[in-house]
Amino acid sequence: MGRWEPDARGRLERSALELYAERGFDQTTVAEIARRAGLTERTFFRHFADKREVLFHGSHALEELLVDAVAGAPDTAAPMDAIATALDVAGGMFEERREFARRRNAVVAAHAELRERELIKLASLAASLAGALRGRGVAEPAASLAAEAGIAVFKIAFERWAGDADGPDLPRLMRESLDELRAVTAGA
Repeated sequence: MGRWEPDARGRLERSALELYAERGFDQTTVAEIARRAGLTERTFFRHFADKREVLFHGSHALEELLVDAVAGAPDTAAPMDAIATALDVAGGMFEERREFARRRNAVVAAHAELRERELIKLASLAASLAGALRGRGVAEPAASLAAEAGIAVFKIAFERWAGDADGPDLPRLMRESLDELRAVTAGA
């Protein structure tokens, strides 16, 4: 591919995932990713700070999407209902990139440093959701409990979804997981 072709970010993402799957994350260099994408290292660094960011660059957009959805939930929505609204919106976003998400999840699962970074990103999402709930007038510890529970629902549903290419869509799995959480906490 020539340097003039469009979608440099997408080409870099695809090339990185291919190389991570073929050679492993640690054995793959930025130069190899750029070369496979038909781009330069300089172009890579215009899009990503380092090779890990190929896997995590969307976390800010996800955080913004979740926080906006919580903020936009009906005023009468209970904290977990506001979280459910946010999860449903996020699930739709991931559905559009299911294959990428599945491949990304496999790379992250195979590498301890990446799993640690994933947990840090999830903790950051929970903190942002708690802040959004506090902005709606939800007191502590209810805001943090609802946010952490929401991220647990997201994590469980995402792992199920990413592990089954032919399974139900992510929003459905998140609703099912949320229903399970409600049943467990109700003592059912």
